[in-house]
Amino acid sequence: QVQVVESGGGLVQAGGSLRLSCAASGRIFSTNAMGWYRQAPGKQRELVAAITSGGSINYADSVKGRITISRDNAKNTVLLQMNSLKPEDTAVYYCHADVWTPTGRHDYWGQGTQVTVSS
Repeated sequence: QVQVVESGGGLVQAGGSLRLSCAASGRIFSTNAMGWYRQAPGKQRELVAAITSGGSINYADSVKGRITISRDNAKNTVLLQMNSLKPEDTAVYYCHADVWTPTGRHDYWGQGTQVTVSS
């Protein structure tokens, strides 16, 4: 069994910063891509940023220059540093992990952490 746990959400004023953390644990052989998605009320879940085990990164256009993703392969953790936050960044942020386990390759999601940016 694999668990994906996020932390670090909260309430911040526009222009402020937050850092989200995510850790995947359990029977993991290796982790492929890890990333962050978000879902605002009434909208579909969308990619914020993702990073492969080799370090290739993909950012949503809306966050480029403001958000940085990083990971520790040895610890199966991924961080999302968010700066210059805007009210439109308000959403529930979900961590995603694409991992190899004894039963094969699977996708796992965290429970989500709320990020609220006030204007």
